[in-house]
Amino acid sequence: MIVSQILKSKGTSGVITLTSDASVADAANIMSDKRIGTIVISDDGGATPAGILSERDIVRELGKQGPSCMATVVSEMMTKKLITCNPSDTSDTVLSKMTEGRFRHMPVMDGDTMVGLISIGDAVKARLAELAAERDALTGMVMGH
Repeated sequence: MIVSQILKSKGTSGVITLTSDASVADAANIMSDKRIGTIVISDDGGATPAGILSERDIVRELGKQGPSCMATVVSEMMTKKLITCNPSDTSDTVLSKMTEGRFRHMPVMDGDTMVGLISIGDAVKARLAELAAERDALTGMVMGH
């Protein structure tokens, strides 16, 4: 399955973004309220990601600095070097990049514009659906259907 198909199956809820001058506490509150694991940081309303902030980033800094890190701005804590994919990439490509980079969320870029966000859960779900379809096709061939 390709990324554009995965994004279509997710619905139209959009990508949650914050500006780079927002506090880490604000980001954590949004993650908690929305039950999400990451927020894309963008200063232009979401078209261009400047970075990404995950639960792991926050927990790592909490362990180093303690609760005072919650008052810092997200631009100080976010991952700035983003690894992205495009709508024509396959779920296997996305899974490989995420596994190699040890991260769970990836912005989807169409040229210079972010068009979505894909999670490792989205990619695994798509891959499992592909495997089930292949299994059903092979079973049908063996059974003569």
